[in-house]
Amino acid sequence: MEKKTEEEIYKINPELKTYIQEYLLTEYSSSKNSRDSYRYDLINYARFYDTNIVYLKKEDIQEYLRKSKKKAKSKAHNLTSINNFYKYLIDKNTIKINPCESIKMPKLEKKLPVYLTEEEVNKLLNMRASNAYELRDKAMLEVLYATGIRISELCNLVMSNLYLDDSMIKVMGKGGKERIVPIYEEAKNSLINYLTYGRESILKSKDSEYVFISSRQTKISRQAFFKFLKKLCQKNGIKKNVSPHILRHSFATHLINHGADLRVVQEMLGHSDIATTQIYTHLTHEKLETDYNKHPLIKGKKEETN
Repeated sequence: MEKKTEEEIYKINPELKTYIQEYLLTEYSSSKNSRDSYRYDLINYARFYDTNIVYLKKEDIQEYLRKSKKKAKSKAHNLTSINNFYKYLIDKNTIKINPCESIKMPKLEKKLPVYLTEEEVNKLLNMRASNAYELRDKAMLEVLYATGIRISELCNLVMSNLYLDDSMIKVMGKGGKERIVPIYEEAKNSLINYLTYGRESILKSKDSEYVFISSRQTKISRQAFFKFLKKLCQKNGIKKNVSPHILRHSFATHLINHGADLRVVQEMLGHSDIATTQIYTHLTHEKLETDYNKHPLIKGKKEETN
């Protein structure tokens, strides 16, 4: 059986289109990526049933999750999307009870995030910039590692949110939440070099509110920076599967390794729950154990038993 298209689903349930569109624009007005992600989950959920999903029961959702062939992480995201949608419908007085309320989240395997060592980061930051685009890429790299902001937040950074005299930038985070993040001197200098010698050259005669500009004189995309980062890692012999998000993990891990307060790191990362930030303490414990195992007495005993 062929899957119904989104428009076919809306033909069956005309009111559903209004609910989903209003929900996404109300809850995720500042993030197209979030809207697309949650829309995808809700449309897949609606495809599973011929009836209107607005009025489904707990057992229907459990059946949908049980029959889904997706991994636990995807199922958890699906359930979060569905749960948030029903919460919105309750706020609108469309329904009285959230059918997701007592459904347990799928158990997720806890994986520690990959991060770069300080030596690996230094290799990347030592890149030379000899033209406007290289000045831009170096500045983006420096700012990402200096602040720990998300790549989407970096791409959406606007000129009016730079407070370089105070070594600060204002970031628009998830859910439209603003936060002020400090930026250290070297990263600030790279940014100033790009703004002084690179940005106008890329823009030519055009104007833009965005800080980082593509060759088309529009704001740069996440994909463009990802390609640059992959090439830079290959050039420097870094074999890890590096993404812009790994620079965020590296920022947090290195801060905590050097004694930064967990609450401060939480604030800079824009985490609403400190439990999300605590994963970086596991990384530092893991490093501590690895380093401790290099103790000559421990190392000697291990060699004796081999």
